[in-house]
Amino acid sequence: MSIGSEQAPSGGSPQVADSDFAGDNRSAATLGDAFRDYVNRVRGGDMGSLPAILGLLVLFVIFTLANDKFLTTNNLANLMTQSASICVLAMGLIFVLLLGEIDLSAGVAGGVSAGCTGLLMVDHGQSWWIAVIVGLAVGAVIGFVIGLLVAWLGIPSFVVTLAFFLGLQGVQLKLIGDGGSIRIDDNVIRGLSIHNVPVWLGWTAAIVFVIAFAAISLMTYRTQVAKNLAHPPFALVVIRIVGFAVIILGVTALLNSNHSANPVFPIKGIPWALPVVAFFLLLWTFVLSKTGYGRHLYAVGGNAEAARRAGINVRGLRVSAFIICSTMAGVSGILAASYAGKVSPGSGAGNTLLYGVAAAVIGGTSLFGGRGRALDGVLGGVVIATIPNGLGLLNQASWINFVVTGAVLLLAASVDAISRRRRSAAGV
Repeated sequence: MSIGSEQAPSGGSPQVADSDFAGDNRSAATLGDAFRDYVNRVRGGDMGSLPAILGLLVLFVIFTLANDKFLTTNNLANLMTQSASICVLAMGLIFVLLLGEIDLSAGVAGGVSAGCTGLLMVDHGQSWWIAVIVGLAVGAVIGFVIGLLVAWLGIPSFVVTLAFFLGLQGVQLKLIGDGGSIRIDDNVIRGLSIHNVPVWLGWTAAIVFVIAFAAISLMTYRTQVAKNLAHPPFALVVIRIVGFAVIILGVTALLNSNHSANPVFPIKGIPWALPVVAFFLLLWTFVLSKTGYGRHLYAVGGNAEAARRAGINVRGLRVSAFIICSTMAGVSGILAASYAGKVSPGSGAGNTLLYGVAAAVIGGTSLFGGRGRALDGVLGGVVIATIPNGLGLLNQASWINFVVTGAVLLLAASVDAISRRRRSAAGV
């Protein structure tokens, strides 16, 4: 049962959202049972990231048929770099969306963080790592203030973050100046977008990830069986390991091949932006799925009152979610500055926030709270980045990009609303 439909039992702890932890309590004896269980969950409205995956496949097919340059290694590497900042921002927004809140200032908060980072490096000669720490600290402070206003004063997050959205644009303008910009020349920061991981290191990391995933999956399965807990069939565990290995090793092989348009100057390796996204994906996946903090987030998002009565610090969780969101927005702003090579007064404004929210929702995160994963932000971010990338190869007018992205977001939100209604009708 979802805590959005029932109160927690007296004296007990609130239940968590089905899409995120219900797998802890489901067991299937065979692959057929596991497949039927999945189909039943989809019919019941628990589609997870399925719409995003199907949408991404459709986009890839359409753009591949329309332009043979879309699936080239060079374009795919560029697509990953383009999507990095959106994926990171979406992962941060998921923490706020899980609570049923919104942060309209996340984009400009990232711009201010990147602006502070750039000013420290360019005007004050600070090392990149000091500048990055200060920039992320600025983002954390912004999130802390927003969280206090929302959690302790009870001001709706829409109003608070809208005010910060307007005010932080003024701060950015004051820092940089009207019409000015901060050029990002630092080899490390700029290198996140224009440099690649050494081929040997990319292969080593890929193999380590595959071995680690296999070991964790097998150890988890063995523990579940030994303790007589619900567990998937062993064949499904093997299929997951093989699928993960195929994806990781396939992407590594693709990017480690020469993807330069000029054969005289070969370009090989994984863009450094991709390991940054992978690091945060692993970090937040662990936090949300394996820690008490993550379970409390889902509980509060599903039913805040039931969570409060169960002893969960609802106010503290709200503050922490906004801190994480704004800090991740700072990382996103730095990645965006790395890709653009500069920070301008308009950095983080415009459609940045809309793309971040769209990525989270398209990936499968619910706007109603209580449902979502870090992976949703990555999948949705790739979908969002694929649209302008593919349309750019087709030389389509810029207005088409906005129309298509808006339509995709509306479709994702409609799927979320319909799924929620079906889950409610099914009593889950």
